[in-house]
Amino acid sequence: MRSEPAPGGKAVLGVISLGRDFLQPTVPVHQGSWRYWEKHGLYLLDGRQTVTITVPEAWRNRAAITWGPNVSIVSTLRLSGTLLSPGCPVGPLRWNGYPGGFYLRSRSACVPLVFAVAGRSAEVHVGVGRRCGRSR
Repeated sequence: MRSEPAPGGKAVLGVISLGRDFLQPTVPVHQGSWRYWEKHGLYLLDGRQTVTITVPEAWRNRAAITWGPNVSIVSTLRLSGTLLSPGCPVGPLRWNGYPGGFYLRSRSACVPLVFAVAGRSAEVHVGVGRRCGRSR
């Protein structure tokens, strides 16, 4: 059975759904050297897969991520599609939402992220504080 991405989402590898790009402007913050923040939706299809999300090395001095409970500001994280801790179930419990988003050094960027699950990977560009020209 094929499942559509979470509402308004961008499907990645069939089990990941990202919220829309550029829903809101970034907000100034003071988190170490990170100067801006944007909340950004992330949903995983309910299942037993583990998803790895990575900011490519060339971008690690410009962008960082955080999604899920008790996750700090990182360049790589792993999340389980099975909701084992408090999160936000969406719809008929097919998609599980994870709170978080992006930290930037500049006000906006088109941030590349690499998603990996079950031996497959995909690079997706996400508009943070602005729209991206295209997604991959």
